[in-house]
Amino acid sequence: MIEPDIVAEISSIFSGRVYADTAQAGAARPFCIYQMVGGRPSNTICGDTDKQNARVQFWVWAETRSEANILMRSLADALTGGPLKAVSLGPLTSTYDDITRTYGAQQDFSIWWDTTAT
Repeated sequence: MIEPDIVAEISSIFSGRVYADTAQAGAARPFCIYQMVGGRPSNTICGDTDKQNARVQFWVWAETRSEANILMRSLADALTGGPLKAVSLGPLTSTYDDITRTYGAQQDFSIWWDTTAT
């Protein structure tokens, strides 16, 4: 399972405020939400492999647009430069939520991992 590795890699950027699928009610900003949104099949013409892939979407929410974008870039650096060797599937996208008056940034990454590793 890759999710504990993802959280471990980026948790310090958000002071531990990293959530799967949705944030806790009243979560302090900044925080990060991640969600598995697909991936690539691991089977080949020769059969299944010992690798798995996930397309993981990350959302960063912060008080300002600048803070959200800076945090997303830090997240990208941690995912792509660290042991996960994630690959960005495009640049970050900025957003704003009118209801919460919160700035956000979103970006997708592809992550492969070895299912036989302990």
